[in-house]
Amino acid sequence: MELRHLRYFLAVADHQSFTRAAEQVGIGQPPLSMQIKALEQEIGSPLFKRTSHGVELSEVGRAFLPHARQAVDDAQRALRVARQAASGEVGVLRMGFTSSAVFHRLVSHSIQQFRQQHPGLEISLSEGITEQLLADIAGAQLDAAFVRIVSIPSAELGVVELPAERLKVALPRSHRLSRRKSLRLIDLAQEKFIMVPRGKGSALYDGIFSACQAAGFDPQVIQLAPQLTSAINLVAAGLGISIVPEAIEQVQLEQVRYIDIAEPAPRAQLSLAYHRQSIAATRFAAHLQRQLTQGH
Repeated sequence: MELRHLRYFLAVADHQSFTRAAEQVGIGQPPLSMQIKALEQEIGSPLFKRTSHGVELSEVGRAFLPHARQAVDDAQRALRVARQAASGEVGVLRMGFTSSAVFHRLVSHSIQQFRQQHPGLEISLSEGITEQLLADIAGAQLDAAFVRIVSIPSAELGVVELPAERLKVALPRSHRLSRRKSLRLIDLAQEKFIMVPRGKGSALYDGIFSACQAAGFDPQVIQLAPQLTSAINLVAAGLGISIVPEAIEQVQLEQVRYIDIAEPAPRAQLSLAYHRQSIAATRFAAHLQRQLTQGH
């Protein structure tokens, strides 16, 4: 029994006529009759009774009808869902992000807009460090992630770069430099730095360290924090200062001030990394690229 047999059966049942049913399904009446006969032979009983006005369902046909209709409906639904999945309209988009990415306006905006445009697609979010997020994409635990990436680790990984962010100095409010409107990096040469670990693939640590070296000093890193938000809490505790992407300024603590860095100010690069084989991730990357092109 094939799906076409069920469709032919339903056409004859609905029209109560082999002639009209044949016209609907687009085959000749003799082939249609042969297909119905083959179905009846497989079932072992006639499905129709001939009348003076055409045909009508037999008792077996009436019993068979709702199940045949359900099977055809299920097949059509399965096809529709498969096509939606193939176009990225349904399924799950497993998205990761670094702790600083969640504060970036474009990140939250792009996810919100994508969710509204694809209501049948579930978006699962998880936080992590760049190194682990990239490993999760490579291991198929994630489809995409907002990360601070130095280079593309594999050809299977696609990358969409967001506009570079300015970096700011996070200082304890009681710090001697906290009343300044801006600071040069060299002003921080004697300060104790709190930074996130370097981590394989992460650009933020290297970018800050290189900028300080270009200004004429190596930063004195006295504390490593697992996340940038943790670094801000340590700054609030008076343990040191930190240099953070300006999006982190949304983390407002009474004991912390954020100061601009005078030009040439270092920048931080946030990117979307995604697996090219993930349909949903590829669609999201295209969505994000359109937003960047439109200036959102």
